[in-house]
Amino acid sequence: MRWGDLDAMNHLNNTLYFRLMEEARICWFNDNDIMTRGDGEGPILAHASCDFLKPMTYPCNALVTQTVTRIGRSSMDLDMTIEGDVAEPPMYARGKNVLVWMDYPSGRSAPWPERLLKVLGEPAS
Repeated sequence: MRWGDLDAMNHLNNTLYFRLMEEARICWFNDNDIMTRGDGEGPILAHASCDFLKPMTYPCNALVTQTVTRIGRSSMDLDMTIEGDVAEPPMYARGKNVLVWMDYPSGRSAPWPERLLKVLGEPAS
């Protein structure tokens, strides 16, 4: 958390919780080779939500945890948590993201590529 990220109430600005979740998601994309490649397909964020549980105040380091909770034909659900990084971390926020695998030229969803299913697990039946 940076000093300039605070709002007028000395809390982390609400928009930055989404930035923390975004950073975790993009790091995960990079770690698992999920970013868009030259084949015209890639992930899009279809939904993002956040429940603000406790104000995060300065100074604080955030620990963002992301868990895949469902894999469908072309979408997946991710549960997100934002906690402090201390021995008994307070839970600051809980969120949800829905990702969709897209065929960008057609503007339509597409099935998850086999190469990703091997990393992510099998799709839901």
